[in-house]
Amino acid sequence: MWIKCMLARTLDEAEWPAGAVPIIYLPGVSRADLRAIESCPRELQPLAELQYRGVFWSQLNGKDWTVNAFLSSSRGGLNLDLSADQATRHALHRALDVLLDTPVEKLKGRRLEATDFDALLSADPVRDLLTWLNDPEATTSDWQGARWDAFRSRCKADFKLDPDADGVLVAAERICAGRPEWAAVWERYRVGWRAFPKVRARLKRASLPAHRDLFTDFSRYPQSNDEAEDRLRSGLTALAGLEPGAAASKLKALEQAHGTRRQWLWAEMGQAPLARALEPLSRLVTLIDQPFGGQHLEDMAGAYRDAFWQVDAAARAALAAVRAKADTEAVTTALAAIYVPWLDATNRRFQALVREGGYPGSTVVQEPSGTYQAGGECWLFVDGLRFDVAQDLGLALKADGLEAAIASDWAPVPSVTASGKVACSPVAHLAQGRSSDQDFVPSHGTLDKPLNTALLRKVLKDAGWQVLAGSDAGDPSGRAWTEMGDLDHYGHEHGLRLAREVPVILEAVVEQIRFLVDAGWKTIRIVTDHGWLLVPGGMPKTELAKFLTATRWGRCAALADTAKPTELTLTWSWCANVRIAMAPGISSFIAGQEYGHGGLSLQESLVPVVEVTRQAGVSDAVSVTVKGIKWTGLRCRVTVEGAPAGYRADLRQKANDPSTSKAGGGKPLKDGKASLVVEDDDLEGEAISLVVLDAAGQAVAKVATEIGGA
Repeated sequence: MWIKCMLARTLDEAEWPAGAVPIIYLPGVSRADLRAIESCPRELQPLAELQYRGVFWSQLNGKDWTVNAFLSSSRGGLNLDLSADQATRHALHRALDVLLDTPVEKLKGRRLEATDFDALLSADPVRDLLTWLNDPEATTSDWQGARWDAFRSRCKADFKLDPDADGVLVAAERICAGRPEWAAVWERYRVGWRAFPKVRARLKRASLPAHRDLFTDFSRYPQSNDEAEDRLRSGLTALAGLEPGAAASKLKALEQAHGTRRQWLWAEMGQAPLARALEPLSRLVTLIDQPFGGQHLEDMAGAYRDAFWQVDAAARAALAAVRAKADTEAVTTALAAIYVPWLDATNRRFQALVREGGYPGSTVVQEPSGTYQAGGECWLFVDGLRFDVAQDLGLALKADGLEAAIASDWAPVPSVTASGKVACSPVAHLAQGRSSDQDFVPSHGTLDKPLNTALLRKVLKDAGWQVLAGSDAGDPSGRAWTEMGDLDHYGHEHGLRLAREVPVILEAVVEQIRFLVDAGWKTIRIVTDHGWLLVPGGMPKTELAKFLTATRWGRCAALADTAKPTELTLTWSWCANVRIAMAPGISSFIAGQEYGHGGLSLQESLVPVVEVTRQAGVSDAVSVTVKGIKWTGLRCRVTVEGAPAGYRADLRQKANDPSTSKAGGGKPLKDGKASLVVEDDDLEGEAISLVVLDAAGQAVAKVATEIGGA
């Protein structure tokens, strides 16, 4: 009766449009039930008259449609080419829920068999297989029923595997063995392993092949990689106590045996840290084989600026490649056998040249360099920016679309922040050292107060310099001083761990520089106070009696008035009356130090000066702002303000590298809008940069986003 009232529109809920034809679906009720009025159930009798003013959906022969009949019939059906075998009928019924939502056009033009209908439930069998391998218990439970049956059917057909009968272990062994039918599975896992974090643990259970020859491929076996890492760890540890030449030869042999593992998937996953550390270690061995000396200090400094800073960079890279304690100890042992002797010998030669010809940084330049600077320049102080680290910074800045010119200068004596920060500032000419100054902090020439950080900032302001906090862009038409990136503090706190923290610190520095450039500053001048030594295994201790010193640091000490000069004694750069004893070689007056500065070495004393500008051809006049980013699945819709004609938008992993585009090279902005598509669904959830490019292809704006994210 309710249906009758609805059809008569006598109920409030009968709200469909007047021209629409209602459909009544009566599951379990046939046409014959309504035709036989005498035997029709009482609750159906009010509907009997509908057979005279309605249309039944049935075959021309009066029979109800079956799924098979409707799909295949050419008389009122879809006229599809449907296989009549039992497997196809079972697959068809398994996939019925999905089949009902499938466009008919996708089913035409071919003979439909069981695999076609299983594909509707398991449209991506490779991904489904990896999903099952990643978490077999949960997947089996979630897919019980039609989807599990379809998955099993596809596995049997495509991979010759029965998930129920064979299980995870057999699947893992076949992936590792490299069977041809499993090639697509391995390739998908290789490029999209982040989506299947537990699969490696399953593959690790796969046994290595019993019969091995020169053609056996071990690269797919996690167990093979793990065993090789253990052998490499033992090999690096065995370098302890060897002469540098013998240690270098053994290291070359280790590279020959293990270097290829850097191309394996496990290295990309971070499971071969020692194999990765071998690359910079091998590079270091090649570099120190070259002669490094010179008759004059400037010759040696020039050779270091041109090439030998790479030795220190390679040592840092080797330490940064490892995390686990045992791996760090192995790399430390290798560096102690090869790098540390070179470091000590190099700086003993450097110190000998200083004794012969004097140290260029002994007297501070008294010219008021700050007053010569034109407007639009911001000075950025980075504490402890060593020369080799500045090279890394330069590369990072260029990757971000900026120009970076790196020059060098000499740190004052001693190479500590108290002396060096004032010396590299634009108001160095206002400072004056006195023998009564404490802890190597010079005084203001007229105020007669220590030029500590607070007073230095006040003096800068008095001299017309803006002193900027991290979030303050200032007035780009003037001059400014700002500070960030405390490498020195981290080194004192964590020692060798500084090596792996350097990229994180530099990333923050690059972001700050980009912020300042985008705010309108034409030039960013990066200055620093000193470098540092990072000595695997610790600096050897050198003795200096406490009663001989007035102030004692690790790599330097102020001598008492009555003390005789040591083998390596210089005067304080700010006051010649203060004598400073320098620790010889790479030694320290304090035992157990891995990180230190204040002494006399190329790493501590030769400091970078970096000038950062926009890339040539990039206009300052155009101000482009990304106003909106909206993801719908893997489609990114972008709204940009201020972009002239000819500008484009792209999604890149590196802003200035077109080869890292994940959106097919990007699209032109039309009325400030563009729609970008990431075609690789394995990248969903990964970090990416939305980059706006000018007509010359240079990045003018960049915003971080997440593929498929909010």
